[in-house]
Amino acid sequence: MEWNVYLSGEIHTDWREKIIAGCEEHNLPINFSSAVTNHEASDAAGDVLGKDENNFWRDHKSAKVNAIRIKTLLENSDLAVVRFGDKYKQWNAAFDAGFCAALGTPYITLHDEDIIHPLKEVDAAAMAWAQTPEQVVEVLKYTIAQK
Repeated sequence: MEWNVYLSGEIHTDWREKIIAGCEEHNLPINFSSAVTNHEASDAAGDVLGKDENNFWRDHKSAKVNAIRIKTLLENSDLAVVRFGDKYKQWNAAFDAGFCAALGTPYITLHDEDIIHPLKEVDAAAMAWAQTPEQVVEVLKYTIAQK
């Protein structure tokens, strides 16, 4: 069986690449997907629908265009990994985690110990909390390949 794993959250580090490489190293049958990780392209996703002077409406349109991809990929995922970095507050990642919880899609949170408290509700619904991409790979390896 091929697993569909959605990688959500922080876009400023190489955590996605580490997870993908680790899973490839173990020959895990996983198809990875993600939101658009190019920040400028994501912010401009709605610009094709017409330029707006007001940033609220630009962000509103872009969020909806981005949601077409995100909603579809999350609904078709077997599992998600939701990464919270230390530099920015990833409200979109928290939203994705809540969407997974509502769908009944299991997810793993990936974040440092120093943000446990603000993420307590998000972590409470997660099936696992990892602090490194390598731990995520080990959870995926166990879940998918353990006999």
